[in-house]
Amino acid sequence: MNLDRPIAPDPYDLLPPVDSFALTSTDLADGGPLPTAHVFTGAGGANLSPQLSWSGFPASTKGFVVTCFDPDAPTGCGFWHWLLVNLPASVTELAQGAGGDPEKAAPGAFGVRNDFGNAGYDGAAPPAGDRPHRYIFAVHALDVEGLELGPTATPAYVGFNLAFHTLARARLTATYQQPG
Repeated sequence: MNLDRPIAPDPYDLLPPVDSFALTSTDLADGGPLPTAHVFTGAGGANLSPQLSWSGFPASTKGFVVTCFDPDAPTGCGFWHWLLVNLPASVTELAQGAGGDPEKAAPGAFGVRNDFGNAGYDGAAPPAGDRPHRYIFAVHALDVEGLELGPTATPAYVGFNLAFHTLARARLTATYQQPG
């Protein structure tokens, strides 16, 4: 593993700026380590999505999208761990493990295939011995009730649509390193 490679930029710093709001978790501390419960099973974890709750988003919010992205994956394009699309504006909290079944998170919500090829949450699994990776959990407040796409959309297509419909964004970043 080439540990001398540059650290990837924060992908949200490259997008047009939007307002922010509060994102909290009983499972994660912003800037802190990702607990084992939220690590992929193949990397020794329980593969549970963390509890998330958000507040302070714009009053005009009509829906939400929740994502988790690792910009530090040695792929040249990062690694998507979770894309939960079309949450209604009335949903402001996800229980721990809600990422395993998007319909349980909210009726009408759905998961888009992550880079593991699954439609739910899949936790951290960086290469053993690689530097710590950042896992950016983001809640995107939308100006529409739902993005006009389906569960076969790619993460890039979801991101493209988010660029045009995000009113504000809340973020929480955790790190994880797998021993070498």
